[in-house]
Amino acid sequence: MSYTVTLELPDQIAQNARQVALKTERSLTEVLLAWLDQAAAEIPVDELSDEQVLAVSTFELEATIQAELSELLALNREGALQPRQQLRLDELMQLYRRHLVRKAQALKVAVDRKLRPPLNVQSN
Repeated sequence: MSYTVTLELPDQIAQNARQVALKTERSLTEVLLAWLDQAAAEIPVDELSDEQVLAVSTFELEATIQAELSELLALNREGALQPRQQLRLDELMQLYRRHLVRKAQALKVAVDRKLRPPLNVQSN
């Protein structure tokens, strides 16, 4: 089942979505649906259980993804990226940033809930 929804997007969101659609050769609708799907899949960190917060706070990208990201970053430094590799690097960097922010949020929530000590406090 699907629903038809009409949204009025702020200019910046619409512009970003158009740029991604052009860059990835997808429709604007596909890009926006992917963004909404991603947002709906990620429950806000402060709404997670204690166990989930701790899991997110220690999350690491899979080794294969880390290796691919490192390889693409090295090619980028050398100026040797092909257009498809640039798109993949952009995707992986978005993924990395998203997970890094989520991990930081989880660390804050874990400290606030006293699930772990603050990072600046040394344990004996």
